[in-house]
Amino acid sequence: MSNKVYRTLLFWLVWASFALIVTLGLYLDTGIWEFIKNDATKLTWVILALFLMSMFASFLLTMTLTRESIEVIQMESVAREKGLMGIATPLQRHASHRFFASLKEVVMANGPLNLEALLQTEISFYQRVSHGLAVMGNLLITQGLIGTVMGLSITLAGLSSSLEALGHDEALLLEGLRKAMGGMGTAFYATLMGAVFGGLLLRVFALITENGVEDLYDRIMKICLVYCAADCKQTEEKNVRILNGEVAALGANVKLLQAAFADSKQAMLEFREEARKLSDFGDGLEKGDDLAALREAIKMQKHYRVLLRQEIKLVDQVNRAWWPPLRRLFMSSRKRRPPPGPPHE
Repeated sequence: MSNKVYRTLLFWLVWASFALIVTLGLYLDTGIWEFIKNDATKLTWVILALFLMSMFASFLLTMTLTRESIEVIQMESVAREKGLMGIATPLQRHASHRFFASLKEVVMANGPLNLEALLQTEISFYQRVSHGLAVMGNLLITQGLIGTVMGLSITLAGLSSSLEALGHDEALLLEGLRKAMGGMGTAFYATLMGAVFGGLLLRVFALITENGVEDLYDRIMKICLVYCAADCKQTEEKNVRILNGEVAALGANVKLLQAAFADSKQAMLEFREEARKLSDFGDGLEKGDDLAALREAIKMQKHYRVLLRQEIKLVDQVNRAWWPPLRRLFMSSRKRRPPPGPPHE
């Protein structure tokens, strides 16, 4: 498996380590945590909470993209050997599974094919989440600017009260100065947190996830253009390949039908044996045997009747119609053949 599968996760872990170092530096050098605990506006709490939520969403998206890349690598190895129809999409939990399942439906129906639009539709959720992370970074910067304005407003209010108390009320003067310093702290720390968390760290996280989505897009498109081109193109080779798949499925159904017939034959033999035993019991009853033996035989017959009903249902499920799809396939191939031209003299 290629090491590029884990490239997005590796970049995220490296940048998360850098973000942790930056956060610890802010905590140790500027004493920002003490101010956050005493912030009267609680705006720095909001900035920190939104950053942690966005970072967690970025980690979830990175892990999802890593799992998608692993699935795509496995599908590439299968498509290299068996083509599009060999790719199994059982659960469709991943966007790549849903894309290839939809692609096979379009190819089987011989409908118009647009790989770019179909792939964009399946991975659009990842693109929206990555774009949302970038928008959240801008929002944190905006909140930092709002904190600056709020802090300056608090500072002006504190200075105004200090000027009014100057010369006659020393306690009110000190309280106003303390309020003004708190406002300056709010303006400074809110701007700093908004710029660092939103403008620096979160934008790089969004860039990492965006590159992961583009890498997933390129991997899937490579599989379609290189290994699935014969299946996606309207050619006789594709029709033959589809016909081979239908014949293989028909052979598997025939084997299941044979097994069901064998089980039904065994059940009929057992039923015949039990019917013979019932007849013997009836003859014995006429000769004066115990009635309990007859009741026991009736219970056994009911059990085998249920068993026979299950076998018949199994035969009906296996013996499904296979001729109409095969006939439509031949008819579509015949319609696409050009009409014969006039004979040359």
